[in-house]
Amino acid sequence: DFSSSRSILIAEDEVEILESFELILNSGGFSNITSCADSRNILLLLEEKNDIEVILLDLLMPFTKGWEILPLISERFPHIPVIVVTALDELEMAVKCMKAGAFDYLVKPVEKMRLITCVKRAVEKRSIHRENMALKKQILSSSLEHPNAFEPIVTRSNSMLAIFKYIEAIASSSEPVLITGETGVGIELIAQAIHKVSGLKEPFIGVNIAGLDDQNFSDTLFGHKKGAFTGADKNRDGLVKIASLGTLFLDEISEVSMRSQIKLLRLLQEREYFQLGSDLPLKSNARILAASNLNLETLIKQERFRRDLYYRLKTHQIDLPPLRKRLEDLPLLVEHFIKKGCNRMNKQKCLYPEELIPLLQAYAFPGNIRELESMIFDAVSGHKSGVLSLETFKKWISKDNLKLSKDKILMLYNKNLFIEVDTLPTLKQATQQLIQEAMKRADNNQSIASRFLGISQPALSKRMKNIKKRVN
Repeated sequence: DFSSSRSILIAEDEVEILESFELILNSGGFSNITSCADSRNILLLLEEKNDIEVILLDLLMPFTKGWEILPLISERFPHIPVIVVTALDELEMAVKCMKAGAFDYLVKPVEKMRLITCVKRAVEKRSIHRENMALKKQILSSSLEHPNAFEPIVTRSNSMLAIFKYIEAIASSSEPVLITGETGVGIELIAQAIHKVSGLKEPFIGVNIAGLDDQNFSDTLFGHKKGAFTGADKNRDGLVKIASLGTLFLDEISEVSMRSQIKLLRLLQEREYFQLGSDLPLKSNARILAASNLNLETLIKQERFRRDLYYRLKTHQIDLPPLRKRLEDLPLLVEHFIKKGCNRMNKQKCLYPEELIPLLQAYAFPGNIRELESMIFDAVSGHKSGVLSLETFKKWISKDNLKLSKDKILMLYNKNLFIEVDTLPTLKQATQQLIQEAMKRADNNQSIASRFLGISQPALSKRMKNIKKRVN
């Protein structure tokens, strides 16, 4: 329901049209209407009032034209949807307005229900945005002692909040932290958050140590003395010294050779190390964080990772959930990456279709958040105007979906779904339940639900009509 404390602003200089719009909106449940007949006062009005929910903007007002004001509104008040309502039925102008940030473009005379529906959609979008921001603010301020440290991590997930709280609990410890999770879940952001919460003032040094042989590993981390090997024509400080009193983040720890693992174990246990070409041990005060997207316990069984090093690393351990287990974050992440992509590619902000979130929620995201970012950047890069096309996302998903579907089918075949069921459902009952579940997961979008079921949308529609007939 629309709160009476929030207002619809109608920027229109023709009194008859203004009154007509007020009556239409009143009939649709919108009672708080603010009008502005002088285009020069629109921005002043928005600055003075903080209750404007949606703007209806005429393009042909006297003094300053609507298409000149629209970009200014989008820049200063990007959270307020602007619906252009104009007599200009021109494709070029519609495209121009959508590129400038308009929520929709309606041509006068506007049919009553279309106006009400459009305003309701804008209000809903505004409400969802407000709710997401409020939830994020609540999570990052009222529940945490160091909310600023976690601001780069876009989330409203309770599982992520629990991780944030754990980080605050262990941040003052000097013991190592092992961060695990699938590729693309945001491991380095978590490592940076640990560093920020710890209060360590010295640099955060991150290094990917995958593929380094023993000498390169030692040289990178511990440094060398002049003459230690061919080409060592001067002393070199390693990253351990550079990160002294700070944080050293070792990514892809699972790829370290067994010989290098012994040196790393000594660093963790004794807080000392040897530079190449030196017999004098050096002390280190660097906080060590390590990360792996492989299961280290499996590598231990394969004799590819030392058990003692594993237990030394996992004094504190954080396991990050994959994106498919924090789907409540999808709307926030989609908005974040669209904005980031538009800024990076110097494009006007763009909207996404309502069907996008249900479509993404049904996808397994093997590449996690990094894959979502790439997917959205791909869509934004080819975007011209208006709402982002769903086709770009469908093509991306279809590339990986076949293998994922086969894997899931094999998993289902290997697992008896009816083992605890005494009486099997009939085919009609099973079909009805399957369709109901597909529609639920697709947020009642038949096009997406039909993709889940592997049938066409007309075929799904026909089956749903048959079910409805049987029920009635």
